[in-house]
Amino acid sequence: MVFTNGVFDLLHAGHVALLEAARGEGDALIVAVNRDASARRLAKGPDRPVVAEDERARLIAALAAVDCVVLFAEDTPLALIRQLRPDVLVKGADYAPDAIVGAAEVKGWGGRVVRVPLIEDKSTTSLLRKLRGV
Repeated sequence: MVFTNGVFDLLHAGHVALLEAARGEGDALIVAVNRDASARRLAKGPDRPVVAEDERARLIAALAAVDCVVLFAEDTPLALIRQLRPDVLVKGADYAPDAIVGAAEVKGWGGRVVRVPLIEDKSTTSLLRKLRGV
């Protein structure tokens, strides 16, 4: 079982590439999506998330690479990771190995942590800049 998480605010090619790579690491992919309040606490901006949590979860669930979506309200998915005990934890390569929440736990029960390279200029922040003409 593979696990990843994120806000997935405005779905873009970078998200899809990450999720496809994550799915390639195992037999099933569980994606944890931050609830709106949790996403706001990440300080991505006062107007974020742009897309409501239920819609973000539905969009992620519709992707062929994704087997299950769960919303979480906490600041991090650590409790969920401990409960699900995935074999593989996947995050984008923008996260330093020691900054990946749950990495120590997953490695502790014999699992792997995989960092997926990002696609240049594919992020919600860059998409919002383009939309706003900034």
